[in-house]
Amino acid sequence: MTAKRAFDVAGGLALLLVLSPLIAGIALSVTLGGGAVLRRRTVAGLEGRPFTMLTFRTRSPLAALPLLLHVVAGRMSLVGPCPLTPGHRECGGEGRRRLSVRPGLTGPWQISGRSDLPWEERELLDLHYVDHHWLGMDLVILARTLPAVRRRRAARFA
Repeated sequence: MTAKRAFDVAGGLALLLVLSPLIAGIALSVTLGGGAVLRRRTVAGLEGRPFTMLTFRTRSPLAALPLLLHVVAGRMSLVGPCPLTPGHRECGGEGRRRLSVRPGLTGPWQISGRSDLPWEERELLDLHYVDHHWLGMDLVILARTLPAVRRRRAARFA
């Protein structure tokens, strides 16, 4: 097991444990609202192997909490390239390099503007991460993720 994978497992388990009351509350809230609790989407994992990614059916950043299960199971990483569908254009050609690492719960794309970025810039950020990632970079990205999500959320409500 690599240091990155050990960090993913330990961090994912710790976050699941600490956030389990919040996860249960969100699941209950979504259930009471009617309909399915989880949204399913097929994405390309490590080496392009597809898997079904689960998120809560809510529009908040908390929708991503079920992704921690994928991190612990080894289908995702805490930090990595943005998860994309297997047929997405960024999963082919030069972009195929992105499939040499697990997709991430967060990554350079998350702290650099998320959906405000043009596709080309997001692809460059992902490929730079794939070519240069190390545990120190992951720690910096993780530390910058929550403030980036808060800024985005605050801007939406301003």
